[in-house]
Amino acid sequence: MEVSGAELQSCAMDHHGLVAAICKEIGLADKINQRLFDEETHQGRVVKPGTAVVAMILNGLGFTNRRLYLTYQFFEGKPVERLLGEGIKASDLTDYTLGRALDEVAAYGASKLFGELAFEIALEQNLLGVRNHLDTTSLRVHGEYEVEDAASTIEITHGYSKDHRPDLKQVVLSLVVNGPADLPLWMEPLSGNSSDKASFHETICQVETFRSQIDCEAPFKWVADSALYSRDHLLKSNDYSWLTRVPETLTEAKALVSVPKEELTWTDQGKGYSTVSTGSEYGGIKQRWVLVFSQQAYEREKKTLLRKLKAQDEALTKALWHLGNEIFNCEEDAKKSLKAIAKKYPLHVIESEILAQHKHLKAGRPKLGATPLPVGYHIKANFKLNEAEMERRLCAKGRFILATNDLDEANYTEQQILEEYKSQQNVEGGFRFLKDPWFMVDSVFLKLPHRIEALMMVMTLCLLVYNLGQYRLREALALQEETLPNQLGKEVQNPTLRWVFQLMENIAIISFYDDSGQIIKQCITNLTPLRKRIVRLMGKTACQIYGILIQENRSEGLGM
Repeated sequence: MEVSGAELQSCAMDHHGLVAAICKEIGLADKINQRLFDEETHQGRVVKPGTAVVAMILNGLGFTNRRLYLTYQFFEGKPVERLLGEGIKASDLTDYTLGRALDEVAAYGASKLFGELAFEIALEQNLLGVRNHLDTTSLRVHGEYEVEDAASTIEITHGYSKDHRPDLKQVVLSLVVNGPADLPLWMEPLSGNSSDKASFHETICQVETFRSQIDCEAPFKWVADSALYSRDHLLKSNDYSWLTRVPETLTEAKALVSVPKEELTWTDQGKGYSTVSTGSEYGGIKQRWVLVFSQQAYEREKKTLLRKLKAQDEALTKALWHLGNEIFNCEEDAKKSLKAIAKKYPLHVIESEILAQHKHLKAGRPKLGATPLPVGYHIKANFKLNEAEMERRLCAKGRFILATNDLDEANYTEQQILEEYKSQQNVEGGFRFLKDPWFMVDSVFLKLPHRIEALMMVMTLCLLVYNLGQYRLREALALQEETLPNQLGKEVQNPTLRWVFQLMENIAIISFYDDSGQIIKQCITNLTPLRKRIVRLMGKTACQIYGILIQENRSEGLGM
């Protein structure tokens, strides 16, 4: 840190030392430099690409929502050398330095680089599982973007927005989560108009090809939502193990979810879930279908249906009132209008009567015995609940169908199928993390598509570092039979790393300088017993960064 004439200076450490410790223990910067950096052609370069990426991760996990080009501001007032390495200053982390690193990531291939890093880390940490959870999300972007010639570069354009912002252009992130630590194992930037039904299968093909290239022998089981279930893709190849939800638009699926409950033999799976297993050969592939009933989902969906019914009651009352005041030229016109309204309200039965409208054609009081002439027809109608349709819809509520091509019922039970699909929420949790407005970006502002691809890779690395750190902390707590206080002060063994980061706030490093500007002494302040315990739980490297001696007479936490 540059000092001119200062005798004492303070800089904030907070939780950043924990993040830096995770990055150092997995050798993240070195792994990146091995792939992107050539010492001979980059002599004199102060900030190598691996260091630049770690700097962006520290910025992202600082939860300050600071834009990429302001990274150097993020590091001002922080112990940069402790976090990033000797000789690195905040002023070195310019937008040019970081942009250059993003260009190098893009040139190497964002997905390729991330896959190599993630697989290597997962294998080193013994955290590679057999089940992959796959999903996509959209990231909105702002501004105008330069069109690049490379055919491999994503297209920033309009598409189906999962953020419900169809007015904005977007990119799509495909993410694969794997193992007990929910590590992101693969990420792929996609064009804003990409379709899950096509991209799911392309991603699986790429990951399976990549797995074979690195001699990873363990076969994967793929779990995804209903976009994976396709006659043209999934059922056409069927060359890997899969578990997915069956689209309820299929005729066979509609029939199954509508079967009355008493006609099926249910197996209680606990926690409000019940299942029924059946076979299917949809698409010409033998597979198992598991009809799932969730009591919680049923209550939620029933409440939604009743709310919709109430709104339709009010709307239909108004519609029939207006219809009753309309005069039709003939009965056929009246019937057509009535039929059009009835079609919009299938949950109601409309009872109606078409009456002729009579009127004296001459003005004034009619003569005695004068007969009014028919001038048109009007409708008198009321409605009641369509109980049969309501019962049919309620019967299907809280139900969904899971399908798998694993036919081994003894070793792959209905309960395992249900639990594995429920854990699909882990990848959705990763998306919530990435799209948190306090994370690196709530929306992307970079102007070059290839840099956006590279930034998406860095964002996913943030998720990898975060999930790995959280898993290791919880493992250390369980191993040492210790706890940490949660937000309510309750002692738990599964705190979120985000909360632990907050517990580390206000830790600072005080540096004392001599007249020549050389550091003669440093001390770390606000290291309470709780914070020291957190640092020890995070391992040796964290202890070194925070200047804490590891006690020999107790466990040293879980190193990585």
